[in-house]
Formats: sequence, structure tokens, C-alpha cells
Amino acid sequence: MKRPLDQLAEIAQKAVGIGSYLIKTTRPQNVIEKTDRDTYTDVDTRIEREVRAYLIATTPEIGFTGEEEGRFDRAVDSEYAWVLDPIDGTSNFVHGVPLCGVSLALMWNNKAIVGAIAMPYLELIYSAIDGHGAYVNGQVITASKTAELSKAIVAIGDFALGEGAKKKNRQRIAVTAALAEEVERIRMFGSAAHDLAWLAEGRIDGVVILSNKIHDVAAGVLIAREAGAIVLDKSGGANNAQSTEVIAAAPNISNQLLTLVQSSLIRE
Repeated sequence: MKRPLDQLAEIAQKAVGIGSYLIKTTRPQNVIEKTDRDTYTDVDTRIEREVRAYLIATTPEIGFTGEEEGRFDRAVDSEYAWVLDPIDGTSNFVHGVPLCGVSLALMWNNKAIVGAIAMPYLELIYSAIDGHGAYVNGQVITASKTAELSKAIVAIGDFALGEGAKKKNRQRIAVTAALAEEVERIRMFGSAAHDLAWLAEGRIDGVVILSNKIHDVAAGVLIAREAGAIVLDKSGGANNAQSTEVIAAAPNISNQLLTLVQSSLIRE
């Protein structure tokens, strides 16, 4: 890659800004079901197309994959690709809940090296470059120093929908019950982007998402790590594109949270 990463980070922030503006100024006219209770809207599609067009114009050498319309890759042999979730928290957006955002990561061989998340209704843009720290609206952010689970706010991911949801939700309910016994508060914001960005900023102290959809989490995982949070999978290894879950926390409670999640998962 000949372009400097700081230039690509600036492009990423402008790209999520395009989506942010459309979320703030547009209401959905059509809500389409992907699977049981899992939807997207005409606004998701419009954002994806406009952000894709901007990125293709500014970085034609880099491939693109969007959550709604998939891969659009002129740079077929490139090791680099933009990965976009046009609206993370679509259900919130449809219902007028102001917790939704635009999440974009630049992936290099399945590793996020640039990330940007825009939260339109909160006027916040989070960003990170691999090895260069994390920021919100240009200001450095760091994970919290919370040292006890009993004083931690932990966000959990949405419950599963569609095929196999009943089995998956047994695990989610078991983990939620275990957390309820140990942490100060549990929160479900309905957006992985919010979960991970707010962990990075120290607004919350832990995140448990028992899935690992790359469009949803890639930017947030990078931002959280660059802010000093520890981001793992259920085995205790570093979360990566092949992981099946995200277990992330402020460094002083990471081991405690991992142990709790591991002990509460149902063996099947």
C-alpha cells in the first residue's frame, strides 16, 4: 500500500460522515426482512451505495464489501478491502432510537488497520489506526481503569434471530444471568459499534457479543484495542476475523470477564 495510513483514516472518516448525514436527514420508506425479524431499509442501501461510490472514487485500488449488497471489487487481487456496515443498529434507526451508526474498517489480510465509526445523533466520530491510538472527534480516548466486575457496566450483544436462534439464545441467556450476578449493570444498546466504541472511551467497562460479524465489529475492535481494551474470543485468544464471539474489556477486568463467560457457557 503506497498511501499513508493517516490519509486513509481521513478518507474513512469522511466516508462515515456521508452515511451519518443520510441517517440524520432521511427516514426509511421501505423496511425489508432478511430473515425472521432481521431487517434492512432503503436508507441502509442508499448509504452503502453512496459510501461505496466515494471510496471507489478516492481509493480505486482498494476493494469494497458492504453488508447489504456484498462485494464490489475492482481491485480483485488487492490484499486490502473496505468493509462497511451502513447502519449498525437498523432496528433502533427504524424505531427512532438514536443508537445507530455507520461502521467502516480497512482490512489488510483480514486484519483491521483503519477504523471509523460515526454516531449521527450524538455528533461523534470515533477513529483509529493500527498502532496509533484511538480518538473521538480528534481527542485521544482510553479504556476505563475499572478493576472489579462489581463496579463494571457490561454491554451484551443482541439475542439471536432466525434459524438456530433458540439454541444460540440458551448460551446468551446463560451468560446474561451470570453477568447479572456479578456486574454493576448490564446494557444492551443494540449496536456493536456503540458497544465497542464506548468501551474504548471508558463509558462502559466490558462487552460480550456471542457472534463476530465482521461488518459489525471490525472497526470497533480496532478502536477498542487502540484505546487499551483487551479484545478476545471465548478461548482467551485474540479476537480475529475467524473468531465466533467478541469478549472485550478494560484491561484490569479482562481476565475476570473472560473467566465468567467461559464458566457460564453451556456445554453442548
